[in-house]
Amino acid sequence: MKLIILDRDGVINHDSAQFIKTPAEWKPIPGSLDAIARLTQADYRVVVATNQSGVGRGLFDMDTLNTIHAKMHRAVQSAGGRIDAIFYCPHAADSKCGCRKPRPGMFERIAACFNVDLAGTPAVGDSLRDLQAAAAVGARPWLVLTGKGEKTCNEGNLPDGTLIFPDLATAVEHLLA
Repeated sequence: MKLIILDRDGVINHDSAQFIKTPAEWKPIPGSLDAIARLTQADYRVVVATNQSGVGRGLFDMDTLNTIHAKMHRAVQSAGGRIDAIFYCPHAADSKCGCRKPRPGMFERIAACFNVDLAGTPAVGDSLRDLQAAAAVGARPWLVLTGKGEKTCNEGNLPDGTLIFPDLATAVEHLLA
């Protein structure tokens, strides 16, 4: 099975320092929906792994998160793509949970649910914690410069072997070349 793991905010959609708290605030990054469609057409299973501490902070509830994700699913489908699963950590940043990136719990759940070893699986993110979670399970960390990506790149300390791309569309072009 061909699998790719994508972070949500800053990779698929524009990020916000105030969090994406409503469906109206969810706006795709140009080219990201078409990139997911290309992955779908190339028989990739597309999985989203996203920290959503806004739930734990009380900024929005689970119904709102589900509505945001439904909007994302519809947008991807209208572009001809599919997201096979969304894994999220709803806990606040100060929680000691194992699922909040950079901890690998969310990635371990993905591996268990899809019954795969994530070694070598591309995992696309815009923050160091995305890349660290990927590296912790042997996935291939890919940094995009959208969202927080440029800042993450400039700060350095990226996991060994991290590939850097301007955006998700360029990363997908590389993967499918």
